Amino acid sequence: MAKNTEKITIEIKGEEWEKALDKSFKKNVKKAQVDGFRKGSVPKNIYIEKFGIESLYQDAYESVVDDAFKSAQDKTEVKAEIQPTVDIKKIDKDGIEFEFTFVGKPEVKLGKYKDLKVKKDKLEVTQEEVDHEIEHLREQFAEIRVKEDGIVEKGDTAVIDFKGTVDGEELEGGTGENYPLEIGTNTFIPGFEDGVLGMKVGEEKDLHLKFPDDYVKDLAGKEVIFHVTLHEIKSRILPDIDEDFFKDLGYDKVTNALELAKEVENTLKESKQKDIDDRFLEDVLKTASENMKVELPEEIIDDEVHRMMHQFESQLKMQGLTMDQYYQFTNTTHEDMHKEMEPEAIRRIKYRYLLEAVSEAEKIEVTDEEADKDATEMADNYGISKEELIEAFGGMEVLKYDSKMRKTLKFLQENN
Repeated sequence: MAKNTEKITIEIKGEEWEKALDKSFKKNVKKAQVDGFRKGSVPKNIYIEKFGIESLYQDAYESVVDDAFKSAQDKTEVKAEIQPTVDIKKIDKDGIEFEFTFVGKPEVKLGKYKDLKVKKDKLEVTQEEVDHEIEHLREQFAEIRVKEDGIVEKGDTAVIDFKGTVDGEELEGGTGENYPLEIGTNTFIPGFEDGVLGMKVGEEKDLHLKFPDDYVKDLAGKEVIFHVTLHEIKSRILPDIDEDFFKDLGYDKVTNALELAKEVENTLKESKQKDIDDRFLEDVLKTASENMKVELPEEIIDDEVHRMMHQFESQLKMQGLTMDQYYQFTNTTHEDMHKEMEPEAIRRIKYRYLLEAVSEAEKIEVTDEEADKDATEMADNYGISKEELIEAFGGMEVLKYDSKMRKTLKFLQENN
């Protein structure tokens, strides 16, 4: 058994168990039907003869388990880190024997956690990145127009009918009508988009192509003919870099292209700096946790995995899916997912214990005033009241713990 883990056995028997069985009988007899007796008026000995004393065990168990748990708590000095588990070791007409398992926090021995010499990436934003981001912003605000005249050019969307044939036979899945093909996306096999380039509205054309050698087995390397009819050409018209564009972006104070480039550069710097800081902190936590010594009980790992699985299930529900559907779609099982989530669960637990140990070693504390200030700022960010935030966290003590952990994270960032 792991350190800080204790199993406590509690036995309920004699008069106490008899009372529990009698209480269970009084509940169950109300719905019992036996020939010759009114519903609910069957004598106990006849009820047991008819349904068996085992039919009383479940409700009898439920009526004594809470008191048994309190007795077990009084007998252990282990401060439970997770919800204690209960096993029924024996149950019969004479009594019930419980085994409660209390798993405490494992011993944590800090290794080196300051001055770890973890490399931090240097912030750099190139002109090429700025120009690319500006083009990306222009793409977002591009206007789609139908090209009445002219030919298909790169970047256009060609609305086409197509029909593929291989060895004179129609290609299964190789037919489409009014399909919007954006030139440059390489959606189809090599050569298809090149063949559509230059076509005019109303034009029909046969494209003689060949499937790649690494394509699906039945078609790999085979020649194919696509008969293509072009119905419409749509062009993306990028906005000019002018005041209207600046306003669309929300840059009311920007008046020219140079100022726009500066705004975009600053935004990229902020985003990149956050990514750099996040990677740096992750590397610090990883290194410090590897320097730390802790033996994680299987029960604590399982508890964290189950919490993660419940979170994942909630996310699926928001998408209108159930866990059973997810298992079916991904051809996996509950056990597969449990095993897959274990490494991440272990990482989370180790980081949590690391932060708790560092905060203790460095005597990092959070005052009521600091916690209240954090709660106010977080509530403002989420657009809810402070009271709603505290309730969502599960109380002020939980929020105070969260503030302490974030304060410890900041300490690690500043001392590495």
